[in-house]
Amino acid sequence: MVERRSDRRCRVGAPHYARRVPDETGPRSPRVPGQPDATTAPVVGVIGGGQLARMMQQAAIPLGVGMRLLAETAGDSASLVLPRTATGDYRDLSTLEQFAAECDVVTFDHEHVPTEHLRALERSGVAVRPGADALVHAQDKATMRERLTALGVPCPAYAVVRDGREVAAFAERAGWPVVLKTTRGGYDGRGVWVVAAVGEAESVLARTADMRAFSAGSGAAGPAARGGLLAEANIPFRRELAVLVARSPLGQAVAYPTVETIQRDGICHEVIAPAPGLDIGLALSAQHAALTIAHQLGVTGMLAVEMFEVDGAMLVNELAMRPHNSGHWTIEGAVTSQFEQHLRAVLDLPLGSPRMTAPYAVMVNILGGARADLYDGLVHVLARDPGAHVHLYGKSVRPGRKVGHVTVVGDDLEDVRERARHAAAHLRGDPAEDNTITTGDQRQEQMS
Repeated sequence: MVERRSDRRCRVGAPHYARRVPDETGPRSPRVPGQPDATTAPVVGVIGGGQLARMMQQAAIPLGVGMRLLAETAGDSASLVLPRTATGDYRDLSTLEQFAAECDVVTFDHEHVPTEHLRALERSGVAVRPGADALVHAQDKATMRERLTALGVPCPAYAVVRDGREVAAFAERAGWPVVLKTTRGGYDGRGVWVVAAVGEAESVLARTADMRAFSAGSGAAGPAARGGLLAEANIPFRRELAVLVARSPLGQAVAYPTVETIQRDGICHEVIAPAPGLDIGLALSAQHAALTIAHQLGVTGMLAVEMFEVDGAMLVNELAMRPHNSGHWTIEGAVTSQFEQHLRAVLDLPLGSPRMTAPYAVMVNILGGARADLYDGLVHVLARDPGAHVHLYGKSVRPGRKVGHVTVVGDDLEDVRERARHAAAHLRGDPAEDNTITTGDQRQEQMS
């Protein structure tokens, strides 16, 4: 049994939070070596055991913050490095309640926890950050489009469609092709279709009928979207941009530089910070839009705003309320990483500086490829470029799966990009790469 200790004020400037500890009259759980004492340090509960939670654990260690994890399996990426891990189904309310009872604040590695379960946790006094009222805008694309449009944030033209006639009516206004998206659950290119005719749209609607019926019956999506797909105009954008901001419960907020993201087949391959050649006015406008969204939606923690650059303006494409792939570069490329920033924000600690540590940072994802054992590729990568920062996620290799990333920072953008790309390509086993081991000193000689 657990009970919630009354709210307390910690040191000056520290947050108020509902402290949850073992019942004083019952047995205490054994203290886990290497973890902060539960009576003196807050415990952040993270739902989801992927690489985002894994990197949050790295950021929690120097802060002396405890972390608990709710993962689906003991083999999840974060489960491998976080001893205080519970396994269970995040879609089960009783599992969430038991997990939250041993945490001071609950946050997320993904957005898939049912919204109604989050509201139930909040009603019971759990500090859920970001809260359900904010997170629903990252969970439900139709709800997000409606709210951002009401706020005057530029977005692609959209409509919720349930049959071929409604798709055709939308195409008369927005033109063909039309982008169809599931309102919930899609990521990394999943749940997105580009259709050029009514017949193609009807095929997608037929294939997604069971999924849409489940959403409609569960009440998971907003009323306007239940049973439908989101139709959007196909935007002829120049490139994709992203802005990450952090916001605390007290309203303090910071924005990282606007970055360029390079996507292939709906999957992020590369991030360049800051976005090269971006007009300063547009860069500031993108940051301002992201900060406005964070404030208006009441976000707590990290918010990633993915955007299209179109004719010297920007349109908001997607939102994520957690650390995000477009911010992995901040581990080495910013004074405060997005993972530390997220922890600071959800604990209502003062936020850190988002300033870059070098003029440029490039992050390239390592996707599953020909190399089954990523560790085998480290000798070449680390010998060739001692300045390359490799992050492997402990995940089994499958084609196209994100299994790690490489970040390089420096003064010369083209040099930084080449180094990061080469390292990632070698680690995925790209046969086009030169596998000759080159030492750092040899590389400097070749470049001089």
